[in-house]
Amino acid sequence: MNELQLLKETRKIDSPVPAASLDRGLAQLMSTIEKDTRRPSKTKRWSRPRRSLIAVAAAAALVVGPMAVGIILPDSPQGATAEAAEILDEAALATIETADPIVGAGQYLMIDTNAVYGSSIVHDGTQHTWLATQDSQLYIPTDRSEEWVWVREPEVPVTFFSDESREAAEEISKSTEPFGQTVRAPGGGFYGSPQQFLGKPLDDAIQDSPRDPQELLDLIYATTEGEGWSPEQQALTTIADFLRTGAVPANLRSALYGAAALIDGVEVVDESATIDGRSGTAIGIETPDHAWRQDIIIDVETGLMIGERVTSLKTTPQYPAGTVISWTTSETSVVDFAP
Repeated sequence: MNELQLLKETRKIDSPVPAASLDRGLAQLMSTIEKDTRRPSKTKRWSRPRRSLIAVAAAAALVVGPMAVGIILPDSPQGATAEAAEILDEAALATIETADPIVGAGQYLMIDTNAVYGSSIVHDGTQHTWLATQDSQLYIPTDRSEEWVWVREPEVPVTFFSDESREAAEEISKSTEPFGQTVRAPGGGFYGSPQQFLGKPLDDAIQDSPRDPQELLDLIYATTEGEGWSPEQQALTTIADFLRTGAVPANLRSALYGAAALIDGVEVVDESATIDGRSGTAIGIETPDHAWRQDIIIDVETGLMIGERVTSLKTTPQYPAGTVISWTTSETSVVDFAP
């Protein structure tokens, strides 16, 4: 496990950790594919931890561009496998027909996220690891400059890999107060800073991101250069991060699926993947050493992403082979009030 993965999926728990430290037609695609697949120079950005579950503003209030009409891929070995590209094409078309939520005056866009991540502690030179829930609900007002509310539920250990890890988790539970809180901030600037994506605050990123899949993928490569296990894996992870916010408008969701179809190594890994009781098609990519795999699980009929997960493909000191070491799901709705 490299340093990035350790940062993303596990953390040392000697005491409760504050939140501040946590956290893929289209009609013109053929002409775009004729361009050189290049990766622009690196753009400096602040990169949030993947643990952050802050969502973006109401999709209905965003300024969006022309609708995409499908993914057209050439007969080429580049990009996702034919099966994965077909699934992503279906999802891109379906998402255009899925209505984005409309948030009326005085209402809130509510993103209800269920998540499980790795937690660990080093005791007497031995690392003990388990999986714990990190559920939350985010309330975004119609006027995004007004106060957002983020309800962060206490972590609950749910999966253990040894008796020792169970004992370590239980000991922490006894010695510390459960960490859960409700956070409020104008414009979603929780803990002093709004969430960033592709080098911009998320509202701006949603409005400004290209709706052309190749241009969008080029931008993702540029702003994530040097991150992750490989550019391809990090690109799909970035797409998963964006989709799981639950508030990406239809034409940008379609473009994100199109971008995923252009990533080398992306393939269908499970046609009936179940996560948090919901089933869809899992599209994933393995790390270059085949030790880990990043998946996105898509409801092809609606074009919505059900969730995302990271799976350990090899046995490590922390996890047995085949362990889903982290996953998230989210559902979006419109509500009349916030806590």
